[in-house]
Order: sequence, then structure tokens, then C-alpha cells
Amino acid sequence: MKWLFKYFTIPVFRSFVLVMVLLLSSCEETDKTEEEIDKVTVDLQISRFDREFANAAPNEIPALKEKYPYLFPEQFPDSVWVAKLTDTIQVELSEEVAKAFGDFEEESADLESLFKHIKYYFPETKTPHVVTLTSDVRYDNRIILTDSLLLIGLDNYLGKDHHFYEGLQRYIASNLDKKFLTSDVTSAFAKKVLSYPRNRTLLSRMVYFGKELYLKDKLIPSATDAQKIGYSEEEIEWARANEEQMWKYFVERELLYSTDAGLDRKFLDPAPFSKFGLELDNESPPRLGRYMGWQIVRAFMEKTDTGLKQMLGMPADEILKQSNYKPKR
Repeated sequence: MKWLFKYFTIPVFRSFVLVMVLLLSSCEETDKTEEEIDKVTVDLQISRFDREFANAAPNEIPALKEKYPYLFPEQFPDSVWVAKLTDTIQVELSEEVAKAFGDFEEESADLESLFKHIKYYFPETKTPHVVTLTSDVRYDNRIILTDSLLLIGLDNYLGKDHHFYEGLQRYIASNLDKKFLTSDVTSAFAKKVLSYPRNRTLLSRMVYFGKELYLKDKLIPSATDAQKIGYSEEEIEWARANEEQMWKYFVERELLYSTDAGLDRKFLDPAPFSKFGLELDNESPPRLGRYMGWQIVRAFMEKTDTGLKQMLGMPADEILKQSNYKPKR
């Protein structure tokens, strides 16, 4: 894999002592917070509609419709759902989900931990009723979160190499893995507490996504950075190794305050890779602008005593200014 430092000459320096002091102080504070969060109680109800439907008999459809009216559009007669019970694709979807998730125990524990963290930081938030289902691989809507419901399409988390995803582009299929499920739920929650910026600069959108990823630092702290951003371990390592060079690229080309919408497609939107216009583009991870926004928000929160909710409402340029962000070398 090629690295960006091939294209730039930058001095390298590491201050291990400072890093260790900061890490020890941060870990002590984090441990105390996690102890408090562990005491939070949430009433998390999880209904396995996917299993209930897969095991239902035709005469049980009316009862399911009464229990889950929001999953049965009124314009479709019962005969449609009865036919679906024996539909070959539907049956295979249900079988593959059962193989992948079993009793859903591990995922249930992760979701309970997530909603404990949400209740701690956002005590006014109600814990939704979680309903798992199959969605005919509608990956664009694999997570739907309302004030009272969380719908999870489990057939969108069977692993990047599953044969159901053979017709999808690889960068899309790579995120269809159950290791990203809780992270995706957290993204859905983030959209409820974050407002998309009206400011049209690249920086404002980088920081918007950086705020979402920082929320994941707080709400799913046991997840890896790769899981939070939807990368492989190799991709997150690429981003870390090239952070300084990427920052130099954005600054020297005066991209941060550009309002060119094409920059979103290059550095923020889902894609096979980021687009620097360099030889190494097709080896770079996608959405690297989000990664950089994340590091800016992290630097800001490390250097100030700003509360989480207050930070979410702050403008990007103020966050950058106060962060005194300097990429890791």
C-alpha cells in the first residue's frame, strides 16, 4: 500500500512522555464515567419479528398484523403476507439471518450498553422498542430510528462476502457486516441530536461528521475506531499513518473554506476511495474528510472543558480555532 508521505517532505517527531501522561489522566476519568454509566438502568425491549414471521403459520398473520401494524401496509391483503411465508428468497433470508445472529445475545448486550450511554449523556431520550426484521437487503434503510421504535434489517449484516451482496459494489458490501450494526444505530441516533450545517464550506461538513464520530467515542467506547467509521483495520491504519500529510493537502490547497460541492464526493460521501488526484487514490480509504473532522473534534474536546451537548451546537470554524489542531506525526 502506498502512503501519502511519499508526496511530501515532513519532519517527524514524537513526544512519548506527553502522550503517556495524557493517556493515563484520560483513562482514569473514563473509568469513573463508565462506572457511573454502568449503574444507569434502561428498559430495553427487543422483539425478533424476523423469527416470529419466519415461524408463523398462515392463520397467525392477523395476530402479527395486530402486534406490528407499522410493518404491514394497509394496501396489501393478507394473501400477500401468506405467500411471503413460503417465498423461496424470504425463506433463505430468514435462514441466513438465523445462522448469522442466532439468539441475538451479543447484539442485545451491545444495544443495551449503547442506550445506557445515551441515557447518561442525553437523559431526556426515551429508549425505543427494538424490532429486528428482514428487509430484502434494503441497505440504504437498514436502520430506522424514531422516537419510539428502532427497526433493524438484519439481512443487511451478513458479511461482505455473502452471496446476497454479489451484485453490490464492494465498498457498499464491505459495510454490510454485523460488526458495524451498533455503530450504524449510533449514527441514526446522532442524526437526531445533530443539525446538518447550513454553512456550505468543506470544513463545516467535515466537522459535522467529526461530531457524529466523536459521539461514537462516547456512546460506544468499546468499539474500535474502524468500527465507528466503517473501515477495515488496514484502512484505519492508513488514515492514521497519513493524517499529517492529509492535513497539509487540505491546507495548502485552501480546501477547508471552499464551497465546491464536488469536494463532498471526493472526501465525504460513500465511495470506493478518496480522491486526492494522486497516484495512490485507489488505495486510500473512502470518506477521509470525515476522519479528519473527527480528529479536529477530538483535539477540541481534549483541549477545552466544553460539554458534549454544547460542542454539538458549536460552529466548525470555532471548533477548529479552539482545537489548535495539529496532526499526529
